[in-house]
Amino acid sequence: MVSLMFVGSASSLCSSPSKFAKASLDFEIKKLGGSTTKLVRNANLEKLKNNYLFPEINRRKLEHIEKHPNVQVISLGTGDTTEPIPEHITSHMSKFVHGLSTVEGYRGYGLEQGNKTLRKAIAETFYKDLDVKSNEVFVSDGAQSDISRLQILLGSNVTIAVQDPTFPAYIDSSVIMGQTGHFYESTKKYQNVVYMPCGPNNSFFPDLNMTPRTDVIFFCSPNNPTGYVASRTQLRQLVDFAKRNGSIVIFDSAYAAFIEDGSPRSIYEIPGAREVAIEVSSFSKFAGFTGVRLGWSVIPDELLYSNGFPIINDFHRIVTTSFNGASNIAQAGGLACLSSGGLKEIRSVNNYYKENRKILMDTLISLGLKVYGGVNAPYLWVHFKGSKSWDVFAEILENTHIITVPGSGFGPGGEEYLRISGFGGREDIVEASKRLQNFFNTRTKYFTYISSTSNAN
Repeated sequence: MVSLMFVGSASSLCSSPSKFAKASLDFEIKKLGGSTTKLVRNANLEKLKNNYLFPEINRRKLEHIEKHPNVQVISLGTGDTTEPIPEHITSHMSKFVHGLSTVEGYRGYGLEQGNKTLRKAIAETFYKDLDVKSNEVFVSDGAQSDISRLQILLGSNVTIAVQDPTFPAYIDSSVIMGQTGHFYESTKKYQNVVYMPCGPNNSFFPDLNMTPRTDVIFFCSPNNPTGYVASRTQLRQLVDFAKRNGSIVIFDSAYAAFIEDGSPRSIYEIPGAREVAIEVSSFSKFAGFTGVRLGWSVIPDELLYSNGFPIINDFHRIVTTSFNGASNIAQAGGLACLSSGGLKEIRSVNNYYKENRKILMDTLISLGLKVYGGVNAPYLWVHFKGSKSWDVFAEILENTHIITVPGSGFGPGGEEYLRISGFGGREDIVEASKRLQNFFNTRTKYFTYISSTSNAN
């Protein structure tokens, strides 16, 4: 097979700003104006570099739409689900909503930790035979919100390690909490953060022999963005590493429903993990709840601070202080998802996305591109050797009207890559494949072909 070296120039997206870009510039100007307050800006927020990745992509999308108002822009970027939520689930939610109009069915505040029945259903559905108890499950409004609450739990005086590339919320929330030092432009890294390289040369799993000890390790499997899932052997190494070092693993399993090869769907499948790991997960991708907002975290009773105090007690305190509980309506939907009928319908939708992913993978491989991931996750991690990922993003958007995600948005280890999502309607996926084929087959002057090994999927 062959890989491609990108040698084209950046898109005209970097030219004079549209009204969308001007709005952002206006904000930049206003923030430099005079102030009547004596409030000093949070120094940690000043450390953040650029906008958060996905709003920045959306800004460029809107700019592109204004420039090309008559074209159909196809999004293979932000991992948003597109297919309707199965009727079995929405009908249950609708019944609950109508019940709120009755004396018998009305519900006000619920438990901050979540509906007891739903907590039990999560424990029994996702952690059967793994000793997870319902009181260890905390229902939330989504995994990303839980990441921020866990950062409050951790505080500012901890050291962290992340996979590189990594989901940007882990690092950005660490910056906001004050866990990091300054950002170094030369390396694209924050001081006091251990970046664990995860690439083709190490099967997308960090070399733990070369990893220094940190208090906390953020780990996502199946991984966002690379699409790789850690094997049972690898996760056993991770748990053993955490136990030797007295570290805590925050394990993000938001994409576990896409695992097909028998790899662990939960960190708690690994013996000893309950002593060193917190698991965060979500209904967003599993059930198409990206707009409904529902997730959960598991804090095992055995997970203790160095002084023996249970961490679950502190998380309980944080949740009851900063959160009034997930929407009752969303939780009613969550219960419907975990019924036998709901699970059957959800599997059908996820199979649809898996077929999308296969169509895109076959297309990209046929073009000679080096494609990773795409088996146990909805994402393809596509290599453009020698390129700048934002340049490739811009060139593809300008010429095919397709939104992708530049790999450098996930950290320095993502440079030269694009993340391409299998979420989308089938017509859009097929049309995107045709556009990509046409672009790469007819614009070869922008690329240099270099011999390489076969695709590793």
